[in-house]
Amino acid sequence: MATLILSIQVGRARAFRGEEQSAIGKSAAMGPVRVTRLGLAGDEQADLTVHGGPDKAVHHYPHDHYAWWRGTIGAHPLLDAPGAFGENIATEGLDEQTVCIGDRFRLGSALVEVSQGRQPCWKLDHRFERRDVTSGVVVSRRTGWYYRVLEEGAVAAGDDLALVERPWPQWSVARTFGLLIAGDHKRDRAGLEALGEVAVLADPWRRRRAALLA
Repeated sequence: MATLILSIQVGRARAFRGEEQSAIGKSAAMGPVRVTRLGLAGDEQADLTVHGGPDKAVHHYPHDHYAWWRGTIGAHPLLDAPGAFGENIATEGLDEQTVCIGDRFRLGSALVEVSQGRQPCWKLDHRFERRDVTSGVVVSRRTGWYYRVLEEGAVAAGDDLALVERPWPQWSVARTFGLLIAGDHKRDRAGLEALGEVAVLADPWRRRRAALLA
C-alpha cells in the first residue's frame, strides 16, 4: 500500500495567544526536508512538555477530512490548504480507520512508525476562532496520528508513503483513540486490557491506559 504525499509542512514557534507561543501554524516546504529522530528539519514545537519528542516527531493529518470540516463548520481560510491542523504530512486515501498503531511506513527515504493518535487541545479552537473544533475532532475521531522515526532520511511532496509492516492490524488509530480518549473504555474494558499487548504504543498513552484501568 503506497500513498502519494500531497504536501509537507513545517513551522516555527511564534506568538499565538498573548505571550504564549505555538508552532501550530505551518506552511508548505519547498523541496526535500530532512527527517530526524525529533522531527522535520525546520519544524518546531513551542511547548515540549506536551508536543514533540521521539514519540511525536511527525504529525500526519488526512487531507480527506477537510471536506468534512467545510461541511461541518463552513468555509474557512485555514481549510484552503494543508496545514490547518498543524500537520506535517498531508495525504489522501489514509485515515484513522485504515492506519494502525505500530504501522511502519517508508516516508520518502525515512522509516517511521505510528506511535499514537493526536489528542487535540484548546489551540485548535483558538486557531479557528471557534469553540467546537477540538470537540469535533474527539467526537468525529478525525484525529490524525504521530510517527516516531526509526530511520532518518528525507521526504518531499510527491514522494510515496508506503506501508512496509503492520504488526497490530486489530489496533486502528480510531479504535485506540476511542478507548483512551473518547470514552469507549467504559463499555469495552476487555479491549482496554488487551491494548496492553501493543508494546509500541507511545508512553503517554500507555500511562493513560493504566490510569483508566485503575
